[in-house]
Amino acid sequence: MKLDVQEISSLIKKEISQYNKEIDVSTVGRVTEVGDGIAHVYGLENAMAGEILEFEGGVPGEVFNLNENSIGAVIYGDYSKISEGSAVKATGRVLTVPTGQKLLGRVVDPLCKPLDGKGEIESESMRLVDSSAPGIADRQPVNQPLMTGLKSVDAMIPIGRGQRELIIGDRKTGKTAIALDAIVNQKGGDVVCVYVAIGQKESTVAEVVDMLERQGAMEHTVVVAANASDSAPLQYIAPYTGCAIAEHFMYKSGRDTLCVYDDLSKHAVAYREMSLLLRRPPGREAFPGDIFYLHSRLLERGVKLSDKLGGGSLTALPIVETLEGQVSAYIPTNIISITDGQIYLQRDLFLSGVRPAVDVGISVSRVGGDAQVPAMKKVAGRLRLDLASFRELEDFARLGTELDDASQAQLDRGYRMVELLKQPQFSPMSCADQVISIFAGSKGALDDIEANRVSDFLTELLAWMRLEANEYVKEIEDTGKISDELAEGLMSVIEMYKNVYRFSFGG
Repeated sequence: MKLDVQEISSLIKKEISQYNKEIDVSTVGRVTEVGDGIAHVYGLENAMAGEILEFEGGVPGEVFNLNENSIGAVIYGDYSKISEGSAVKATGRVLTVPTGQKLLGRVVDPLCKPLDGKGEIESESMRLVDSSAPGIADRQPVNQPLMTGLKSVDAMIPIGRGQRELIIGDRKTGKTAIALDAIVNQKGGDVVCVYVAIGQKESTVAEVVDMLERQGAMEHTVVVAANASDSAPLQYIAPYTGCAIAEHFMYKSGRDTLCVYDDLSKHAVAYREMSLLLRRPPGREAFPGDIFYLHSRLLERGVKLSDKLGGGSLTALPIVETLEGQVSAYIPTNIISITDGQIYLQRDLFLSGVRPAVDVGISVSRVGGDAQVPAMKKVAGRLRLDLASFRELEDFARLGTELDDASQAQLDRGYRMVELLKQPQFSPMSCADQVISIFAGSKGALDDIEANRVSDFLTELLAWMRLEANEYVKEIEDTGKISDELAEGLMSVIEMYKNVYRFSFGG
């Protein structure tokens, strides 16, 4: 049998060419080291920063470090399935998550996979997890209120649609409670809410979801959970995923959205863990140098879009935990400088029964009256200053100094205003009810009511007005304004009810 050399060589060349097509060393690498959600990979010569990788078993990851001979990658999933020598494929894509209407009412992980056992989620579209914030020309001023239903916040530290308002305070001072109240108050409205839980216990997240369901707020809410048991990379991308979900509704439907990041202290710690494992140089408090950029590129996506882009908005409520009231620590000062104001919750006020425990002295909204309805702006204009001066006078009175009549009257009214602003959780008030309550206190109508009965009196007053003087409530609800004639009528109605209250309750 005679062999045809040319035929054999052509077959060999064909096999070699097919072999080269099957294996491309530039897109397949090998894991050289893995652990704690971090992998070092050799062989992906053309990998790009931020590119998504696919580890064995379909576990996704992302290129973070581009070293001279290898790359440092983070793993978004169960890294225990990956071992040294495992194959890694480059995908040529960046991280995206599914978004859409079907996410409402669901609890998902940072990759938008369901955690609530209610089945798979059909997505309308995919959206980049880390996208650029809108430019100045794509924005418009924040001038529409986002009501939280809390008198102390809506009156003194108003939040506008598109604003970034920091909620800051020590552990267990009611930070999450304010954010959840704001979500519950959007029930029946047009605002889509996203609650991002970062580094919290699963039981805590389950409790939050249960409370939202009982309050009927899950219908307009998406919960993104990166639990304490999840890896640092998953905790790192959680707030960006939540922001991407909210942006879908803002850009596609022109809707107003609210994003709660609970909390960014744990987010910074997760990023620090990743960075140190990847041997990035540590800086102040061992945080990497780009920790400020980490949060600024997230919070800058909070925006009130121009009418040309649909006029939607993304309101951001980041939460930061302080240690022993250290507002001047590294992460708090970073985020204070990025946001448009802060609601500071004080432990001493919380323990003394003032809830929400808002410290009006250092709490501020840099949007201010622009984010208030005119009626609220009119009745609450001096409330914050009056309360701050009351706190100073109260400290002075503790010294046992004898006060003149004017100072004593200011002190007495201050005690009543503090009682007026107390509010249980999940008891949101309409704008009209808030205006009437603050109007009664600021005009001195409560000065002859005992301080410990102020809350009961206001509850009974508002219920009575809904029945007997609803035209005043309706006018405030319809117009959002309080004219001089309406103010006179309100005073006469409140004085009239005081007689009814004294007769009925002996107050």
